[in-house]
Amino acid sequence: MKFMKVNDIYNFLNELYPVNTAAEFDNVGLLVGDGDSDVTRVLVALDCTKEAVKKAKENGCELIITHHPVIFDPIKEITKDSVCYNLIKSGISAISMHTNLDIAEDGVNYWLCKTLALSKICPFPASDGFLLKSGVVTAISPEAFSHHIKSTLNTTVKYVSGKKPIKKVLVCSGSGGEYYKDAIDNNFDALITSEVKHHQFLDAFSHGISVFDAGHFATEDVIVEPLKKLLSKKFTDCQFLTFHENNIKYV
Repeated sequence: MKFMKVNDIYNFLNELYPVNTAAEFDNVGLLVGDGDSDVTRVLVALDCTKEAVKKAKENGCELIITHHPVIFDPIKEITKDSVCYNLIKSGISAISMHTNLDIAEDGVNYWLCKTLALSKICPFPASDGFLLKSGVVTAISPEAFSHHIKSTLNTTVKYVSGKKPIKKVLVCSGSGGEYYKDAIDNNFDALITSEVKHHQFLDAFSHGISVFDAGHFATEDVIVEPLKKLLSKKFTDCQFLTFHENNIKYV
């Protein structure tokens, strides 16, 4: 029996979400492991945490695919308590697809729009060149929309309420509070993102638009199941599992 290789899966992902389209600050691709190693089981997750590595080991996975890079800042040491040490020791490779997956046609921003039932989803080039998504919704009050986001994403939501019903929405998964200015300048009724700063909320409110902070994890974890489905269809000889545990807790 001929097994899939790590590089087979990496090359497929790179074709769909080219690593050379990632932001300059980013670190994406095959970040840990051996591209020529065999793969029979793969874990797909948002983050490559110790818990994700443990889950992969327990299920015999030889590869973890994540959105957030397992290596982002320069590493000065690899100790037995580190994720990279445990990956290497366990013989598990790691592929990360980050901002290149955010901006893709069917990437994270797209699936956030789909999950929230937005229609007429289109790419939107932000003022800094980063590619967001826009969509529309049947006219709804900011308060009702906040409850829709909360229940759909199973998350907590912080928001400021604009002065009109929401129809036209700008979407940036993960950290995108700064894009409230793009929402204002382009006549959007609302921005959905996370990690919005206090002054950004206040400025958006003063300009009469709604801004919703639905949390970094919740706005990006929406990609995990679609990615699993895509890979399962392509690599039928591999088993793909998902991991959705968020170490950040809310009360």
